[in-house]
Amino acid sequence: MPEPEPEANAYAEINLPPQTSLPSSEMPERSPQNGVHNKLLEQVIRTPDRQPSPQPMHLNVPGASQHRILQEEGPGYVAPKFEGKELQMDQVMDQIEEKGFIPPEFVESETNWFYNELGIDDMYFQTETVEAIVNHILSLYAGKVAAYARDDKRLEIRLDKEAVDHAVYIDTSKPGVSVIDGPRYEQRIDEKYIDGSTSKNSYRVETFRSGSHLPGDKDQQLRCYFVYKCQFANPNPSPEETDLEIIGEKRFLQKATKNTKAIYQGVMNHAVGRTGPVIEMVDIEGSREKRLVIAYRQGSAMGLFSALSDLYHYYGVTSSRKYVEQFSNGITIMSIYLRPLPQSASNAKHPPIEASIHQIMKEVSLLYCIPQNKFQGHFASGRLSLQETIYAHCVWVFVGHFLNRLGSEYASLASILDPNNSVHAEMLSKIKRRLRTETFTSEYILEIINKYPDLIRSLYLAFANTHYVQTRGEQDDFIPTLSYLRLKVDKVLDDSELKTLISKSVANEHDEMVMTAFRVFNAGVLKTNFYTPTKVALSFRLNPNFLPEVEYPQPLFGMFLVISSEFRGFHLRFRDIARGGIRIVKSRNREAYSINARSLFDENYNLANTQQRKNKDIPEGGSKGVILLDHHHQDKARVAFEKYIDSIMDLLLPPTSPGIKDPIVDLHGQEEILFMGPDENTADLVNWATEHARKRGAPWWKSFFTGKSPKLGGIPHDAYGMTTLSVREYILGIYRKLNLNPESVRKLQTGGPDGDLGSNEILLGNEKYSGIVDGSGVIVDPNGLDRDELVRLAKKRAMISEFDIKKLSPDGYRVLIDESNVTLPSGEVVNNGTIFRNTFHLRGDKQFDLFVPCGGRPESIDLGTVQKLIVDGKSTIPYIVEGANLFITQDAKLRLEKAGCILYKDASANKGGVTSSSLEVLASLSFDDAGFMENMCIHDDGTVPPFYNAYVKEVQETIKKNAALEFEAIWREHQQTGIARSTLSDTLSIAITKLDEELQNTELWKNTELRRSVLQDALPKLLLEKIGLDLIMGRVPDKYLRAIFGSFLASRFVYEHGSNPSQFAFFDFMSKRMARLSH
Repeated sequence: MPEPEPEANAYAEINLPPQTSLPSSEMPERSPQNGVHNKLLEQVIRTPDRQPSPQPMHLNVPGASQHRILQEEGPGYVAPKFEGKELQMDQVMDQIEEKGFIPPEFVESETNWFYNELGIDDMYFQTETVEAIVNHILSLYAGKVAAYARDDKRLEIRLDKEAVDHAVYIDTSKPGVSVIDGPRYEQRIDEKYIDGSTSKNSYRVETFRSGSHLPGDKDQQLRCYFVYKCQFANPNPSPEETDLEIIGEKRFLQKATKNTKAIYQGVMNHAVGRTGPVIEMVDIEGSREKRLVIAYRQGSAMGLFSALSDLYHYYGVTSSRKYVEQFSNGITIMSIYLRPLPQSASNAKHPPIEASIHQIMKEVSLLYCIPQNKFQGHFASGRLSLQETIYAHCVWVFVGHFLNRLGSEYASLASILDPNNSVHAEMLSKIKRRLRTETFTSEYILEIINKYPDLIRSLYLAFANTHYVQTRGEQDDFIPTLSYLRLKVDKVLDDSELKTLISKSVANEHDEMVMTAFRVFNAGVLKTNFYTPTKVALSFRLNPNFLPEVEYPQPLFGMFLVISSEFRGFHLRFRDIARGGIRIVKSRNREAYSINARSLFDENYNLANTQQRKNKDIPEGGSKGVILLDHHHQDKARVAFEKYIDSIMDLLLPPTSPGIKDPIVDLHGQEEILFMGPDENTADLVNWATEHARKRGAPWWKSFFTGKSPKLGGIPHDAYGMTTLSVREYILGIYRKLNLNPESVRKLQTGGPDGDLGSNEILLGNEKYSGIVDGSGVIVDPNGLDRDELVRLAKKRAMISEFDIKKLSPDGYRVLIDESNVTLPSGEVVNNGTIFRNTFHLRGDKQFDLFVPCGGRPESIDLGTVQKLIVDGKSTIPYIVEGANLFITQDAKLRLEKAGCILYKDASANKGGVTSSSLEVLASLSFDDAGFMENMCIHDDGTVPPFYNAYVKEVQETIKKNAALEFEAIWREHQQTGIARSTLSDTLSIAITKLDEELQNTELWKNTELRRSVLQDALPKLLLEKIGLDLIMGRVPDKYLRAIFGSFLASRFVYEHGSNPSQFAFFDFMSKRMARLSH
C-alpha cells in the first residue's frame, strides 16, 4: 500500500477545555479555502519498521481539500408539497376556536407561528391528524402561559406524543447547551427507536430547531423531533447491496435532494465494507454551516445520537437540523447540520467552527467506541472533556478487576500453602473467589472516581503526555492548540507528583486506593489505540508486572484489555509465542453478570494456565481470550467479537496513512503475533476473523485463527476426530497395560452422540456401551447399547432422545430430562428426569468399568461429591480418562486415585486438538499465499487437494504418537514413584515448559547443524518434502522456530527421562543427538 500524500493529516486529539483561552501567538489565521492554518509545534519520529496498515474505518480527512461543497443554499431534504395544507390550517383554527382555550384574537397568530416559524416541514402536516396538531398547538400555548406563573419567567415547553408508527417530541432548547435534567428526549429516541434497529424494524428521525426565538426569551428556541417507522421498498436486500434506490426508505427517497443522495451514496459505498463508522464532512456553499455525515452498522453504537449532541456542544457548536436514516442493508446514516453559536462573551473562547469541526469528527470515533460512558454527566456539563471521561471509564473497568483487595490474611495463607501442589492451588483459587465478592463493588469504585474530576484531569494529562502523538506537518490546516496546547498550558505531573496530589486530595484510604490505581494503569500501558483516528473499541497492551505474585504465581508474558460499550475483554498469554481459544461469556441476568465480571480476569488467567500445561508437546505456550458481554447486550456476541479482534489488531499491525492509522507510541517495542482459535460461542466467527485479518493486510492472516473453514485452510477437529484420537490413545494404553478386552469393558460416557468429542468417541470406540448421559437425558443398558444405533446417532450428531428404544434389552431404559415418575427395570422410581440426568454420573453402584467424560459442566465431580464414587475405600469405577475440560476437580481426582482408580486427567488426555491446531498454524506459516491456497484450501467445487488429505493423516499420526509418549511416561513414573497420575501430568508439563524456555535461550540454538537436525525431526515430513527446510526457515518467524526447537527437545527428553531426571541424563541425551550429527 503506498504512503498517502503528506497533507492528508489526522486531527488533534486532546481537548482544550472551554475555559482555556488560546495564547495570542497560537490563535489561528483564517484561510479562504481550508478554514485555518497552523505551524507544527512538534515533529514526531515514526516508530521504526512501521509499514502501511489497514483501514477499518473511513474518514474524509481535512487538509487535502477533499471534502465536498454542497452546490445549493437550501436544505438537503425537500418535503413533497402538501397540497391540503391551507385547508388543514383552516380546520385547525376552527377546532382551536371551538375549544376556547386560546383567546380568539390569538388563534390565527399562534397557528401561523406553529405552521411557519418552527421549521416543521410538510411531511409532519401530511402525517398528523387535525386533532393531533390542535393538541400540539394548545400544549405549546399552555407552556407560554405557564411561564408567566413562574418566578424566573422562564419559558419551558415540553410535549411528546408516541403513536404506533410515529412519534413527535417538542422541547425548549438553548442552542449549544446539553440539558442534563428534563425529559431527555434524545436519550429516549436512542433507547426506544434507534438502538434496537434492524433491517426489519427500524425508525428514521428528523429534528429541526426553530428559526426564531421564543417570545420573551431571546436565548430559547424550540427543538422538534419527528420519528417515523421505516417503510422499505426492498426489505431484504443483500448485506453488500449499496444502491440507495434499492435499500432506501420510501420517505427518504421522496424527500432527499440529489446532492444528499450523492453524499449518502459515497458514504454507503465505504460503510458496507467497514467494521467501524464512516465519518464525512461537507461544507455548505455561502455559509459557515457544516454538514457532518456518520454511517455505521445498525446496533453497533448504542446511544450515539444523544451523545453526539454533548460532543458538539462541548466545542461551542449547535445543530440546526439532524436526520437519522435507516437502510434495509443494515446501515444507519446520521446527518447533522452544524453551525457556530452566535458570538458572545461566553463562547468567545471556543475555537472557530472551521477548526472544531475536525476535532468533532476525530472524536466521533472515540464516542463510537463508548457512546455513553460512566462519566457522561461530567462531559455533558463541560466539567471534563470526552477524552478525560472515556479515559476515566476505561480505568474504572481496570480498577474493578485489579484493585488489590485480598488483604494480608490471603498473602499469609498463600505463603503457607505449596503453589506447586495442585490441590492447594485450587483451594486458594476458591478462597480468592469468595474474598473478591465481599469487597469493592463496581458501583462503589464508580462513586469514588466521580468525586475527583480534577484528579482525573491530572491523571489523564500524564497518560496523554505519554501516548498522544503530534503528527502534522507544515500543511496542517487544523490548530494543534485544541489538543496539543493542553499539554503546554496545564502542567504535566510526574508519577511522584501525582502520588502527592492524590494523597492531598482524597478523603480516606479507600479513595486513595482507587485513585492510585490510575497511576498503576498509566504505568502499565505499553501501547493503545486510544489516539488512533479509526477504531471500533479501545484496546490497551499492558505490562502484566503489576499483578501481585502471591495471587498470580505464574508470570504472564502479555496482557491485552479491550473495552467497548457492548463488552469488556482480556487476552492473556504466558509466552511470546502462544495459542488458545477466544470465548464469549454470556450472563442470564444482572446478578450473573456481576459474578462473571468479578471472576473474568481470574477465569481467563486459569484457562490460559491450563492451556499452557496442555501445550507441552507444541511450540506455542498457553493463551486465552475471554469476552464478557455487558448485561444489556447479551444479543451482541458477533458485534463484540468483531470489535475485540479489530481493536487488538490495531496494536499488532503497523500504522499507515495519517488520519486513518496514525503512529502510536509503542513502549513494548517488539513485533507481536497472536495465535487464536475457537472456544465457547465463537466457533462460527473464526472465518470472519481470518478474512478480516487478510483484508487488513496482516501478513500472518493464514495462521491468525485455527478452527476455520477447510476452504480457508482449516483442519476441523470434529470432522477428523483430532481430540478424540488423543483420548483414545490413553484408553488403549490402559487396555494394553492391563491386557483387557475392550469389548467386555462396560463404558459410561457423558456428552452424547450429538457432540464433537462424544460422537467421535462412539465412532472410534469398540467397548460395551452401558450408559450415555447427554443434554436430553440418560440411556442405560447393562447388556450393551445397540452399536449400530449409536453409530447412526453419532453420524447424524443427534441426541439420545432419538435412540430407537425398541433396540434396548429388557434391562435397558431411557430417562429424558422432561420426564417424571419413571419406573426403571429395577423398580426404582425416578421423580425428576433433570435431577436424574445431572447426578447420574455419581451413582456408585459398580455397573461401569470405564468412565470417559466427553462433555458436561466443569467441576461436575468435586471433593463434596466424589465420596459417592468411593465405596468401602475403593473407587466404584476402575478407569477414568477425562476427555472434557475440568470435569473433575484436582482434589477429587487425587481422592479417586487414592481409592485405586487409574485416572488420566484432561490436560494430558484431550491435547489432540491443540496438536492439530499447532500443525495447522505451522502449515500456514510455511506456505506462501499461493502455495497455501493450492495445497491447504478445499476448492469452491469441493475438491480436496491431495496434499491436504495426506497432511491430515500425518497430523493424526502425530497426535497418536505424542499421546502414547506421554501415557508411557506417566505410567512408568507412577510405577516407579507411586505419585498420583494427576499430579505427574502437571509435573511433566511444568518440567517440559521450564526446560523448553531454558533451551530456547541456550547456545544450543546457535549450533546451526544441531538446529537443522532438530527441526528436521520436529517438522512434519510432508512439509519438508513439499517446501524444504531452507524455505520453511526463511518463512516461519525466528521466534516460532526457536519455540519448535525448544519444545521438541524438552518434550522428548522429559518423556524419556521423567520429570526429575539425574544430573547426567540431559548430557547423555544430548550426547546421543550430537553423535548422530557426526554420522
